Amino acid sequence: MQPTGDREAQLRESHSQKVHPQPMEEANRNPHPQPVENLISNIFTSVSSLKSAYVQLQVAHTPYDPDKIQAADKLVISELKNLSEMKHSYRENNPKPVSATPQDSRLASEIQEQQSLLKTYEVMVKKFQSEIQNKDSELLQLQQQIQEGMQRRERLEKNLKLRGLSSSSSSVKESDNGTNHIELTPDLFISAVDAASKAIHDFSKPLINMMKVAEWDLDAAANSIEPGVVYAKRSHKKYAFEAHICQRMFIGFQQEEEATTTTKEDFFRQFLALRETDPLDAVGVDPDSSFGKYCRAKYLLVVHQKMEVSFFGNSDLRNYIVGGGHPRTPFYLAFLKLAKAIWLLQRLSYSFEPTIKIFQVNKGSEFSDVYMDSVVKNFVVDEKPKVGLMVMPGFWVGGSILQSRVYLTGMKVAD
Repeated sequence: MQPTGDREAQLRESHSQKVHPQPMEEANRNPHPQPVENLISNIFTSVSSLKSAYVQLQVAHTPYDPDKIQAADKLVISELKNLSEMKHSYRENNPKPVSATPQDSRLASEIQEQQSLLKTYEVMVKKFQSEIQNKDSELLQLQQQIQEGMQRRERLEKNLKLRGLSSSSSSVKESDNGTNHIELTPDLFISAVDAASKAIHDFSKPLINMMKVAEWDLDAAANSIEPGVVYAKRSHKKYAFEAHICQRMFIGFQQEEEATTTTKEDFFRQFLALRETDPLDAVGVDPDSSFGKYCRAKYLLVVHQKMEVSFFGNSDLRNYIVGGGHPRTPFYLAFLKLAKAIWLLQRLSYSFEPTIKIFQVNKGSEFSDVYMDSVVKNFVVDEKPKVGLMVMPGFWVGGSILQSRVYLTGMKVAD
């Protein structure tokens, strides 16, 4: 047996060699904060990339570029996913501490700030995705309109070529000094007809919108323009308003008295003078010019006084126009674009030799693909189709025909 004193000495020596645990606060303190710093750095890098992608998304809208928008949208979504993954990873690996140190508070504040910024960008991205869908829908409609316009142009050119009036050559020629010279060709007239048709369609939009705001019964309004038309779709009733605008704008289109007092060269010079001019500038320089008087007279024909009162609550705009003025209201500015397109078409029709003649199609006439072009392409009818509305008149160019655009009553639209 060892003496008692030696045993106590050994116990004291063994006790002195044991490793004592660190205090709880010291043990929880991370001596290597590098992973947390990396997380913060990654967050800021990802947010910076998200900002850059967001800017690319904005830039891709002006001008509108679907490919760039899609690429930027994918990049934004990718960065949002990265931030979301970092957020969930941090929450899983770093549960809320019992007692937070100043460093933990600073980190939590920074993460909260980044989460708030992340939510803001998520809202922005959803907004842009909605705008992208709307733009894609508008783009599809424009592409369909362009395709229909190209098909109609091909048919018109074919009709012209039957009489030797080929429009294959451009109406714009470059002269020796480098300036553009406009030639009087059938192609130029076809372009003017297309522009006039588009102007009627464009003005019908604000007109219909203002009717909606004024709580008009659009079905009753369409029926009052042309009763008894059976529409394949409710949305097709827009053609009734286009037909109304067309009918009023083409009243007096061929004024024989003016045609006998003005030379064809003067008509063409009038066409060229206004072709590249803003219509508001034109009536501003000379309110009582031939074009200025034309605009005032046509506005009073197209927009009825009762219609104007329901839109604006008074007749101030009408009274101002009757008094010889040209107001700078958005509605009147939209009308001036329409008036310019029809006026240019009229000037151009008198510039040709022989003068281009207009022809109209009556309601109830049997459809003829020689004289008419349906505004609805994929239609189906059980019997011989009948004309319900004339949306745009036709023209005789020499011995050739530019078809009238019509809406057929009682048809069905093919799937």
